[in-house]
Amino acid sequence: MNSIPGTTDFSTQPLDDCFRTALTEATDPDAAAQDLARQLLHPHLGCVLFFCSAEYPLDHLATALDQHFGGVMLLGCTTAGEISSEGYGRGCISAVGLDLRTFAVDCTLICALDSFSLVEAQQAVERMLGHCRQVNLAPVKDHTFALTLLDGLSSREELVLNTLSAALGSIPHFGGSAGDDNHLSHTHVYYQGRFVTGAAVVVMVNTWLDFEVFTTHHLKPTESKLVVTDADSSTRTVLELNAEPAAEEYARLVGVPVDELSGKHFALDALAVRIRDQFYVRSIQRVNPDRSLTFYCAVDTGIVLTAMTPGELLPNLRLRFEQLRQRLGEPVLILGCDCFLRRMESELRGEDQRMSEFLAANRVIGFNTYGEQFNGMHINQTFTGVAFAFPR
Repeated sequence: MNSIPGTTDFSTQPLDDCFRTALTEATDPDAAAQDLARQLLHPHLGCVLFFCSAEYPLDHLATALDQHFGGVMLLGCTTAGEISSEGYGRGCISAVGLDLRTFAVDCTLICALDSFSLVEAQQAVERMLGHCRQVNLAPVKDHTFALTLLDGLSSREELVLNTLSAALGSIPHFGGSAGDDNHLSHTHVYYQGRFVTGAAVVVMVNTWLDFEVFTTHHLKPTESKLVVTDADSSTRTVLELNAEPAAEEYARLVGVPVDELSGKHFALDALAVRIRDQFYVRSIQRVNPDRSLTFYCAVDTGIVLTAMTPGELLPNLRLRFEQLRQRLGEPVLILGCDCFLRRMESELRGEDQRMSEFLAANRVIGFNTYGEQFNGMHINQTFTGVAFAFPR
């Protein structure tokens, strides 16, 4: 391993001291927090990222986590499914501890998502970068990325991400929208001892490890198009497609009666918007009583949606991970945001066990999301994350 000029050489540091991962399936909040602390606490623990089922009594869990982890920086969110060292999980908590000798981490909470300004974003970014410079583990350039955890039902991801991306400049950025086990009721992020809604956590990470922020999806465009002829962009609701009630037109596209539309159709029959030569999925969240469609991502009158067809889910992810290996070497950990509709698709196709085993074998820790973020864009039905490797 090569040391970085002007910094300490940690080339002999064991892998377990860079990362420690944890999983607890204890349903009692106190027992769960104690179990995580037992697996993660050590003298050089600097930060813990955790992803938990929304089925926990969150106020009780927040208190228990704060008690058991003391002054350790603890950040997280609720999920639509967890990814741990054992693969896919439900009703549990997955976590990773970051060693302060490997990572300089700082964070900020955005509460007023509607009014988040460029000035606020610039001030927050500069403050977090100042912390990284002070710690002096590695230069900021090429050794720093940002992670965002956003309330997945806030409908404000695009606004926050556009503003934050302008402030981050060339710093790569990824993240995920918090879920709530597919109830579509209350999603939370965790910051400084409490779970909050209508908010976002921004995490700045500086490290001497090599890393790559990436995204991938397995969906392919078809020739079928739907034009959004009436939409309420503030609620991400499409009222009409091709001048017809949105749900009726989508139902015709997929070949089922409107009343039979369900999550499986949204997972297997996705719609996407084309930006230059790339397709970005706009996943449907629900059918409304007035036969409009509410989406997880931004929609507006006049956009053209392309019907997508699934490719091979696992081979696509396997290829993407192999490409990462070619550039980085063997990843020591992948922090991943995997859309819950991808997990649903793997379950519908009977591939979820193989996918779970693949994620575990490739050291993936993370969660199933209500949306993913990649370099300022809010997207759906992707696997987005960051892969870490020892410098070669």
